Amino acid sequence: MALSVGLFAQLLVNTLQIGAVYVLFALGLTLVFGVMKVINFAHGQFFTLAALVIAATMPEFTARFGMPAWLDYFVCFGLAFIIVGILGAVLYFVGFERYLRDLVGSFILSVGLLLFLEGIYLWLFGGAPRVVPKLLEGQVSLAGGAMESQRLVICAIALAATAALYQLVAKTRMGKALRAVAEDREAAMLQGIRYRRISFYGFMIGSGLAAISGGLIAPLTAITPALGNDYLAKAFIIIIIGGLGSIPGAILGGFLIAAVESFAGYFLDLSYATIAMFVLVMVFLLVRPQGILGVAER
Repeated sequence: MALSVGLFAQLLVNTLQIGAVYVLFALGLTLVFGVMKVINFAHGQFFTLAALVIAATMPEFTARFGMPAWLDYFVCFGLAFIIVGILGAVLYFVGFERYLRDLVGSFILSVGLLLFLEGIYLWLFGGAPRVVPKLLEGQVSLAGGAMESQRLVICAIALAATAALYQLVAKTRMGKALRAVAEDREAAMLQGIRYRRISFYGFMIGSGLAAISGGLIAPLTAITPALGNDYLAKAFIIIIIGGLGSIPGAILGGFLIAAVESFAGYFLDLSYATIAMFVLVMVFLLVRPQGILGVAER
C-alpha cells in the first residue's frame, strides 16, 4: 500500500491527537512513581471516574438547564475533576501514605483498589456503555490532514496541560522539590523539603492529570467502568519505553506508541498494532531496560 504525502500527513495528525491524551495520562503515572516510588495500578480508575461522571451528569444538566453541549461538558468536567481530587486525597491518606517507597505493599494496595473501584463503578453507573454527545461539528484541515473540530480542541487542551506540567516541574519551587525528592529523597529532606507533603502534592497532581485525560477522552469513545484498564496498559508501555520517572521520556514514549498504533493500525490491523507495541517493549527490556531517557539503577 503506497504512502502518499496526504496519507502520511493524516496519519501524523492521528498520531498527534491520540498521543496527546496518552502522554497526559502516562505523565501522571510516571510522576507518582518518580516522587513516591509507587507503581499505582489504580491510576486508571481516576481516569475512568472522570469520564463516567461526565457521561452520567451531562444529560441531567442538559435536561435541567438547556445549556449548549460544550458548556454542559465543561461544567461536568469541573465537577468530575473535583470528585476525582477528593477520591485521590482520601486514597492517599487512607492507603498510599502508609506505603511510600514500598513497591510490594503499594502493588498489593493499588491492585486491590483497582478491583474494588471497578466494582463500585459498575454498581453506581451500570455496565452499559455511555456516550457523551458531540460537542462541536465540522472538520479542520491541518498540515494536509483532517481532524474533527472537537478532536482538535481536545488535543490542544491536552498539549496545553502537558506544557503546563512541564513548566511547573521545571520552573516552580514545587517542581524543583518534586525533582529533588525523585532524585534523592534523603538529600532533599536534609535540605528542609518535607517528603510526605511533596509526596501528597505529587500524588494529587498525578490524579489530576488522570482526571483531565479521562475527561478529554469522554467525548471520543464509549465509556464503561473498565475503560481505564486499556489506557493503563498503554501507559505502562509508554513509561517502560520512555523511562520510569522521566517526564520527557513519558512524552516521547507517548507519541511513539501513538505513532505505532496509527501507522501499524492503518497498514496492518489494530491487533497487529497491539502486538507491535508489546514487541517494542520486549526489545527495550532486553536492550535498554531503563528506557530511552531513564537512568539505570546502580
